[in-house]
Amino acid sequence: MTLTQPSDTPDKADPRLAILQAAGERILHYGYNKTTMSEIASDCGMSAGNIYRFYPSKIDIAEAMTRRFNTETHAGYTAILRDSARSPSRKLRDFFAFRLERTFRTFEKHPKLMELADIMARERPEFLAEEHAQERIEIEKILQEGQASGDFAPPADLTITADLVQCAMMKFRIPQLWTTEQLQALQDEMEGVLGLIFTGLSARR
Repeated sequence: MTLTQPSDTPDKADPRLAILQAAGERILHYGYNKTTMSEIASDCGMSAGNIYRFYPSKIDIAEAMTRRFNTETHAGYTAILRDSARSPSRKLRDFFAFRLERTFRTFEKHPKLMELADIMARERPEFLAEEHAQERIEIEKILQEGQASGDFAPPADLTITADLVQCAMMKFRIPQLWTTEQLQALQDEMEGVLGLIFTGLSARR
């Protein structure tokens, strides 16, 4: 997970990147609540006041970190969608499998991020809504391709169908819902849910 670009010396040429590097290292080690803006500023060689020129609050830093993670995730989605060797069914399966494994491995390696995820859900719900909307557009593209190829039956409304598919798969993208579950168990459960979705998509032929 490249929430930060870890390095021994933050990038002085780009203050925003330097701040994200320092904040990421502290948050991954100590957690969001135990990290202060003053500590981040000190790690960057900045004054406490100067850091607020770039990020007005710690939650703004958290959002910037999360955006970096999501940008990388969407790059993975794009690679899946553009792969002409994969059928629409395979693309839909790989789309969710990629997100599940990437997120699971990230939080497994950095458990302190769960605190940040909880904070983002409470304080920046509009950001999460934006992320869900972008993901829904990508699901809709796969459904549209499947409809054109005949893999999926034509749904009454592609946008609504994409929303329903996303809702059915929501558990597999939210780490707070996994509790103590292991990745293999989640993958098996996801395959079962996808089987029901594929049945539904073909049942209207």
